[in-house]
Amino acid sequence: MTTIMAEAENGVLPAKGRVLSVTSECVPLIKTGGLADVAGALPAALRAEGWDMRVLMPAYPGLKERFAALEPVWGEPDVMGGPAQVLAGRLEGIDFLMFDAPHLFDRAGSPYLGPDGLDHPDNAERFAALSWAAAAIARDGLSTGWKPDVIHAHDWQGGLAPVYARLQGLSVGTVVTIHNIAFQGLAPAEKMGALRLSWDAFHSGMFEYWGQISALKGGITAADRVTTVSPTYARELMRPEVGMGLQGVIADRGAAMTGILNGIDEIAWNPEADPGVLPYSTRQMKGKAANRDRLRADFGLGEVPGPLAVVVSRMSWQKGLDLLPQVLDGFVARGGGLAVLGAGDAEISAGLAAVAARHPGRVAVRTGYDEALPHRMFAGGDAVLVPSRFEPCGLTQMYGLRYGAVPVVSAVGGLADTVIDANKAALDAGCATGVVFTQVDRLGLAQALDRLVDLYAQPGVFRAIQRAGMKQDMGWRRSAAAYARLYEDIRA
Repeated sequence: MTTIMAEAENGVLPAKGRVLSVTSECVPLIKTGGLADVAGALPAALRAEGWDMRVLMPAYPGLKERFAALEPVWGEPDVMGGPAQVLAGRLEGIDFLMFDAPHLFDRAGSPYLGPDGLDHPDNAERFAALSWAAAAIARDGLSTGWKPDVIHAHDWQGGLAPVYARLQGLSVGTVVTIHNIAFQGLAPAEKMGALRLSWDAFHSGMFEYWGQISALKGGITAADRVTTVSPTYARELMRPEVGMGLQGVIADRGAAMTGILNGIDEIAWNPEADPGVLPYSTRQMKGKAANRDRLRADFGLGEVPGPLAVVVSRMSWQKGLDLLPQVLDGFVARGGGLAVLGAGDAEISAGLAAVAARHPGRVAVRTGYDEALPHRMFAGGDAVLVPSRFEPCGLTQMYGLRYGAVPVVSAVGGLADTVIDANKAALDAGCATGVVFTQVDRLGLAQALDRLVDLYAQPGVFRAIQRAGMKQDMGWRRSAAAYARLYEDIRA
């Protein structure tokens, strides 16, 4: 700590400590989901709290070329079957440690899937190697002298880092964050040797799960603290319908479990200064109507007399989007319109395309992903639909709130923690920010859309809901302070 204090006084480091963030993805380098946004936002947010965070992630093809300079700072001749090194570089204000192991990561496909759309067969080894490197850095430090006080591992891909740290008796604090418990990093027990795991730890109190290895379970049991990305999801994880078989393990760690709500980048997502939209604010909302017209043009929609809703989502059963084709005819009949951007489940996509074919000019679907288009959709949409069956945190509803696109959400996870239902009491108090429904089925969603139409028919009421949402604090300040307190508790 004395060294850190001295470096801080020289302007090199914050004073409180060092955190190694272990993640499989991080913006601005690569993103497949919300994990990347969180991993990319935390370093700057924690810097304001006095913590120096560096991000350890795989050097997928093409990523090293994004850096102006990279410096080798760690290496071993054999990490899960081949040589590996860590290269340090800085990009867009983030200190990256790129785990460069070509035998594991220099290949076609996505971070997790091959060109055939199936999991890479050695995913267990690939991300165990990432976790191994994290523990080695915590043990020996980097060649520059940097050594973490805390390892913060994300999801199953970093889950073995606390396991390796515990098995090696390292004096480093460990945190595991569960972004989505549906993905647990299962591997057959036959891989114990390949993953450098001890058979002494192959039991139900560590990483053994029904005769298999579970990287996520290992992280949950071995870490000093376990967090997830919203307070409600933290409670839900102890229930069998959400815990995905790990509810008992999480309940056993109850005292060590914390739900810390994600935030969003309020600079990048700001309707007053967003370069991709016509500016507007709670004080001057005229630009919102102009953005609505632009959105209709973007999607080839005609006049929409009722609320124009948007969906920006992965097409999946989890997101509840299979329910939309069942209720959209009624929504359109009452004046509503819908613009959809997403990709995923072919059956859901086909169902939405069929609705669009029945209602040309009122429903439009675009597949794929476009980084700029969601900004225009939230700016132009009157509402954003997020009818998830489970949602650890969710960022879409936060973007909607920020842009005055009233969220219509199910009462689960982070959706329940961020959206206040427009019931009579909330409307009378002026704090309503959206429509929240409890039964995630056809009737529940249909009733929620009926409520949206009814609210939209009352312009003064609807505008008040929009403004209340836009005034919400969706940034990282409070969340970063909670993480900082967690690190301090571990260090104490």
